[in-house]
Amino acid sequence: MSRTALRICPLCEATCGLTLTIEGTRVTGARGDRDDVFSKGFICPKGASFGAVDGDPDRLRTPLVRRDGALREATWEEAFDAVAAGLRPVVEEHGPDAVGVVLGNPNVHTMAGALYPSVLLGALRTRSLFTASTVDQMPKHVSSGLLFGDPNAIPVPDLDHTDHLLLIGANPLESNGSLCTAPDFPGKLKALKARGGRLTVVDPRRTRTAKLADRHLAIRPGTDALLLAAMAHTLFAEDLADLGQLAPHVEGLDELRGALADFSPEAVAPACDLDAGVVRALARELAAAPTAAVYARIGSCTVPHGTLASWLVDVLNILTGNLDRPGGALFPRAATDRTPRPAGPGRGFALGRWHSRVGRHPEAKGELPLSALAEEIDTATEEGTPVRALIAVAANPVLSAPDGDRLDKALGSLDFMVSVDPYLNETSRHAHVVLPPPPPSQSPHHDFAFNTLAVRNQVRYTRPAVPLEPGRMAESEILARLILAAAGMHGADPGAVDTMVVDQTLGKAVQDEHSPVHGRDPRDLAALLTGDTGPERRLDLMLRLGPYGDGFGARPDGLTLEKLLAHPHGIDLGPLRPRLPQPLKTRSGKVELLPEPIAADLPRLRRALAERPEGLVLVGRRHLRSNNSWMHNVPALTGGSNRCTLHIHPDDAARIGVLDGAAVRVKGAGGEVVAPAEVTDGVRPGVVSLPHGWGHDRPGTRLSHATADPGVNVNQLLDGSLLDPLSGNAVLNGIPVELVALP
Repeated sequence: MSRTALRICPLCEATCGLTLTIEGTRVTGARGDRDDVFSKGFICPKGASFGAVDGDPDRLRTPLVRRDGALREATWEEAFDAVAAGLRPVVEEHGPDAVGVVLGNPNVHTMAGALYPSVLLGALRTRSLFTASTVDQMPKHVSSGLLFGDPNAIPVPDLDHTDHLLLIGANPLESNGSLCTAPDFPGKLKALKARGGRLTVVDPRRTRTAKLADRHLAIRPGTDALLLAAMAHTLFAEDLADLGQLAPHVEGLDELRGALADFSPEAVAPACDLDAGVVRALARELAAAPTAAVYARIGSCTVPHGTLASWLVDVLNILTGNLDRPGGALFPRAATDRTPRPAGPGRGFALGRWHSRVGRHPEAKGELPLSALAEEIDTATEEGTPVRALIAVAANPVLSAPDGDRLDKALGSLDFMVSVDPYLNETSRHAHVVLPPPPPSQSPHHDFAFNTLAVRNQVRYTRPAVPLEPGRMAESEILARLILAAAGMHGADPGAVDTMVVDQTLGKAVQDEHSPVHGRDPRDLAALLTGDTGPERRLDLMLRLGPYGDGFGARPDGLTLEKLLAHPHGIDLGPLRPRLPQPLKTRSGKVELLPEPIAADLPRLRRALAERPEGLVLVGRRHLRSNNSWMHNVPALTGGSNRCTLHIHPDDAARIGVLDGAAVRVKGAGGEVVAPAEVTDGVRPGVVSLPHGWGHDRPGTRLSHATADPGVNVNQLLDGSLLDPLSGNAVLNGIPVELVALP
């Protein structure tokens, strides 16, 4: 007999509500939940394929432990015995920094992946942390930290109300949005145009999003920061800068004016390959619009000036008075945010509190560049010990980080490695222990990270749609047991991890004079928590202490887990609203327009005014039916446009002698790959494009569909040496390549 169950989709950042059809314990269908308070029935091909992703026969069902050089099935007890025996000797002999932790993108798509890694890092006390953020979004975190004092204070465009939207290096018709959680992003862009608004897209490719735009500018890759600086220059030069109500909350305006004096439209036009008049028109249109928002994503982050570009996005929103106002860019307020503190000076944000051992890369937000992981393993120095053990949680850096061949070899040299991963993939195949979490249908879901980036405040939670299959272990228990093993407490009750977090959180809350539970007994408060599991009790705790919470009775109408469970389609918490100055945590208590690290990096941007790439440069691309490397094993999500081909402009193809469909050798600083050419005028001359996340041709994996059509690993063209210096983010776009047509 079939039944239906609700589930929040975990397959991209849009977080759409789904209605699953279930036969027994198998998900046989998925459609959009029309009653979902946020997505209102929207669904994309990934969500529609939920059942195929969930039921992939290549998903691991039992732990694997390496014995006699081979990974073999084992019991959970044997697996965690092996983890404890492998990790603790490394910590005790070499210290905590000898244990590296790699966190991949899927961590933010699971409830457990959001709740437990920070506890793991606290237990290990290691500084050797590497995450997918440094091949993606770290420049935005750093610029937000420097401007606002909080690296997680990221304003998002008010898509439903803006009159003018400028998109840079973003393709939300394919990605469904990134660092901007918005179900039906395509529909919101069409609605913008339908109400008379204007959409401008800056991208070297004529993407599906660019085709929808009123104006598409095919900029030269890697020059986004120059364009944005010239727009800001124009606002100053033509007296168009108007902070409006922001003025009392901003400092450094005059200093910023002087810092941008060299970046006139005429100065940047040759480097950007754009007309100076067009650049000036962009600035004027932005200033003239009743409301406007500038939004930039991965194409502007994964370039040499990624942090400067991210900073300038918010600078433009500030100079036009569009930051923190409806129709502009606003700070979301999630239900699980901490209780808002009063406005005033904070601790500020610091970079480079420590450095990587080999390349001396500064940390950013507690992380070291993922590009540096290989050298931290395979290179000995006089300072410190190399990484000798590795914990990888939902991470596949052999494909997602530069120079996968070097990292592949480095992983093979580790004393010990444990992967928490549902697949035996290009990275987890090196592990001594693989701990597979259950499929999404068997897990609860709440979007902790994505709700802090949502274009409308709301809260939703779904319990598992299918009971945990016998022999499987909940992801929360897997990670709790991993924490205990890493901390030298192997064998303790995994529930103790959640109890510890609850006790610590309540202990701090009752001492905080701004908390609704100030002065109360934390034991009494803990006894009031509801929920069937440790993660549910922690969610209840966060909801009650959050900005909409009941404060454990202080606000009787506020949120609790019980109230949320009574609203299975979610609770709408209203549109985004102005919040300044409360979110600011800078030392001045104001938006600091020209932080010292930014000012110190501007001479590098000035030098870029004279730079011109020779030959071809490479950019990536996103497919609607894919999310990095972890969906290529699902037949329903590959094929069609989701293919690993090299896009090349007809003029470049004719000059080099490349025929459509023919094999082309692509050479970069890190290596070379061979891919089929796809000749198209959708990419500008001088630019070629390969998608990210492919290259499933390494032995020892269990990805039967992905290996049948493996594609090539675009990151193998990189040697890992090109980084944005402020954020440590890898430079993945605008890199020089050579092409050779093959017979």
